Amino acid sequence: MSSSRSENNPSAIHPGPGDRVVEVDGQTVYLRKPALAAVLAWLIPGAGHLYQGRTRKGWMFMICILVTYFFGFAIGGGHVVYASWINGDKRWHYLCQLPVGLVALPALIEGNNMRKHTVRGVTTADWKPYFGELMSPPRRPLQENDADDLAGWYAERGAGYEMGTWYTMIAGLLNVLVIFDAFAGPLAIPISGKSERSPKDEKEGEASEAKSQEGAA
Repeated sequence: MSSSRSENNPSAIHPGPGDRVVEVDGQTVYLRKPALAAVLAWLIPGAGHLYQGRTRKGWMFMICILVTYFFGFAIGGGHVVYASWINGDKRWHYLCQLPVGLVALPALIEGNNMRKHTVRGVTTADWKPYFGELMSPPRRPLQENDADDLAGWYAERGAGYEMGTWYTMIAGLLNVLVIFDAFAGPLAIPISGKSERSPKDEKEGEASEAKSQEGAA
């Protein structure tokens, strides 16, 4: 029987052919298919860890990141997450929000919808948002000296609009670390280092240790 501890729930994970296993200071972590875990972690924060059987981390990441994202989304009035790359409204913030996954993807749909209904820099009268203007870009044109959607959002929410933007960005950036952890294992590398073992090596090690214990007996 192996003396190493496991970060995973033993009842929820069984390493199979091609699964990746890492060990850090005697703690074994079964990463299963790391690429798939990373994709799941991007789509839904924490889902990659749940897939790997790392349930405590999975639920913690899911709750913390989604609560941070939706709190920022709420105090920003639902307008702080949108995709735009026109002159005067290059929404680079969305690049930081996108890593939070599915909950940020409707902004791409609304952004494309707005693009189709913008002629010579002006939003056409037949434009209709899909999600009740949530995650849709402000109507065009945007002018500093005239009232427009963006100016109205700032006026309505005040500091809440800026804070909401930062909260949603932080949620996305945090999930980048979660995705990396799902793909590569624990971020902290102890002095003794991190090693990889295949399920075959794991079984051979357990068999060797069992024989040693029998010989000692």
